[in-house]
Amino acid sequence: MSRLNSVWTRRRLLAAGASGLAGAGLMGCRGDTQTTLRFWAMGREGEVAAELMEGFEHEHPGIKVRVEQLPWTAAHEKLLTAFAGDATPDLAQVGNTWLPEMQALGALEPLEPYLARTPALAAADYFAGIWATNEAGGQRVGLPWYVDTRLMFVRQDLLQRAGVRTIPSDWAGWRAALARLRGAGMDTPILLPTNEFEPLLALALQQPGELLRDGGRFGNFSAPGFRAALGFYLERFQRGEAPGLSNNQVANLWQEFGRGTFAFYISGPWNIGEFKRRLPPELATAWSTAELPGPVAGQGPGASIAGGASLAMFRRSRHKAEAWALIEYLSRPAVQQQFYRLTGDLPPRRSTWQLPLEGAATLAQDRHAAAFFRQLERVRPAPAVPEWERIAQEMQLAAARAVAGQADVDATVRALDARVDGILEKRRWMLDRAATRAGGRA
Repeated sequence: MSRLNSVWTRRRLLAAGASGLAGAGLMGCRGDTQTTLRFWAMGREGEVAAELMEGFEHEHPGIKVRVEQLPWTAAHEKLLTAFAGDATPDLAQVGNTWLPEMQALGALEPLEPYLARTPALAAADYFAGIWATNEAGGQRVGLPWYVDTRLMFVRQDLLQRAGVRTIPSDWAGWRAALARLRGAGMDTPILLPTNEFEPLLALALQQPGELLRDGGRFGNFSAPGFRAALGFYLERFQRGEAPGLSNNQVANLWQEFGRGTFAFYISGPWNIGEFKRRLPPELATAWSTAELPGPVAGQGPGASIAGGASLAMFRRSRHKAEAWALIEYLSRPAVQQQFYRLTGDLPPRRSTWQLPLEGAATLAQDRHAAAFFRQLERVRPAPAVPEWERIAQEMQLAAARAVAGQADVDATVRALDARVDGILEKRRWMLDRAATRAGGRA
């Protein structure tokens, strides 16, 4: 995540961004009877978003929606450049970890007044941990579009062969299950790719306390909570239960899962479809999903990551009423269900999960999605600071060094705190300056 503040961003990026974006024809237009909305969407969602526009435009014949597809690899930079060049769209899909940065820049329109006039979009219908990710800097600047979290993909058949009758729900049971699998001849019963920060972050979010302290001014990785999560994570490698490999070093993840090379894999909802497509038919009932085990024995599953993407409106939009109408439309349960069918992205509203799918079953009752529904009731947002993505990458690199035996837990958390404190230096300066100014006005 970029550390740029609004003034610095505009000065440095203005020259580079203004001419290119204006010349690319990104500006909206209003004819005598029609408004054109510019909607930026990323990745697969950008490919299918246009299919959702037919129903909206039918309801709003005076509005035309122009969907522009952006690759995820370029989306963050393009959003920043568009802000600098005064060429932001009317609304966009924004990763929820990007919202704090975009809010700090002053790029996004606060949504509280619009929500107050739209009782159908009740906060109580959204998963609480996901809803919390859309509030940055004390303002609600996004509305969840789809949700993402991490849980376990499990080869239940392999557990049963090893004498593990139930999927573990706490760390003690997880340790015991891994030991039983090793005893049954499985070399590496869990895959924890060392180039992914999400498994360690999920374990850390299960702990009390925060990953950053003093209002996001300093790292808090030396605190007991993160130390416990890191210790449990490293223990899997030290006991030989997880291979010290990145996912790029696994020739074919789905094939290896099908072969029984590992029995546990922490991943997200997109892999439901991937495993269904890639595993042989005879393994259709051999695997399942389950919530992440919790750290306290006997207290059941723990928390996980509150991820996903949101719909955000830009302050400089000249068509805010129309943009809000589109956000409201895309947030309807029936439209969210259509979006799920097109993409496999999980909906953020509980009411959508209860709508019938093909036949009588609901998404909340689906064999593989049901665990995600339960896990989404226990998710926690990452720290809402613009620098979070850089911090998460530092956490992953520090953990990878520890897995390789280059540092123990003590050295890892000390070095991580020092590195994160450096990343947050500018944030501390800005917050202290703002507090001084506020004190002077008092």
